[in-house]
Amino acid sequence: MVMPRSLWNGTIAFGLVRVPVKLHSATETKRISFKERHASDGAAIEHRRVCVKERREVPYDEIVKGFEVSSGSFVVLSKEELALAEGPQARVVEIDHFVGEEEIDPIFYERAYYLSPGKLGEEPYRVLHAALLRTGKVGIGRFVFHNKQHLAAVRALEDVIAMQTMRFADEIVPESQIEAPRAGKKATKLEVDTARLLIDQLAAEFEPDRYEDSYREQVLALIERKARGEAIEPPVRGERTTGEADLLDVLKQSIERQGGPRRRAAGRATGKRAPSEPPTRKSSARKRDGEPRRPAQGRSSGAAAKRGGR
Repeated sequence: MVMPRSLWNGTIAFGLVRVPVKLHSATETKRISFKERHASDGAAIEHRRVCVKERREVPYDEIVKGFEVSSGSFVVLSKEELALAEGPQARVVEIDHFVGEEEIDPIFYERAYYLSPGKLGEEPYRVLHAALLRTGKVGIGRFVFHNKQHLAAVRALEDVIAMQTMRFADEIVPESQIEAPRAGKKATKLEVDTARLLIDQLAAEFEPDRYEDSYREQVLALIERKARGEAIEPPVRGERTTGEADLLDVLKQSIERQGGPRRRAAGRATGKRAPSEPPTRKSSARKRDGEPRRPAQGRSSGAAAKRGGR
């Protein structure tokens, strides 16, 4: 197998230890690539860089970056000047702290990369990988990549070290800016217990291979059909929502659709405890308010509280 080319070469630094590394993408996009065509004749569309003052196309080597400091007034910076902002640690990921992975809210994560050892870096790479794996800690540092400084999480997978770029705290939109039910009518205990029963029925171990991009497959099938000359009729879309009046009924119907009776029968046959019937207004559901609540994987209640409190 050919190793994917490195996107960045640098060093992981913690304390006085330096680990030369190469950065490789850990993901690949399977998005269908469309090209722009002119609707009337099918001809290709070109996008050119044109100077609005000279009215001519400008080659890429004549283009610089400018920041608008006031209306119509720009400060232009060359690549060499921008490089000054990176400082002497331009190709170093300086680890500031090691934290528990469960403390990091997944909302901070951006892109995932693999790290391989750089020149003369195999031994310190092995040591760092083993230490991260044994402690279960994640190194948090910063580095500059693609003209932007990123927060980075360095952690050990089974065989390699991975690094995920992260958003800084001021890049997270506060939850308070989102319109969501905060006061007034609350969900009833009956509604919550019924919803929890449905969640219990759908609970499973996370197996990534279960989930496939069905939209991509459907688009490819449409392309094949149209290439054969078939006429494609757009679907009639109807938006369906669950109102307050029928919410409880819909929850109960969902439980039955997930095989409630079948699962109860299977539980009796095997001697295992089967899921309870959907709660009714006449029967009291099992009290769960006293049960300890576990934070979602990769997100601690403390991390969520910090975000919500900003």
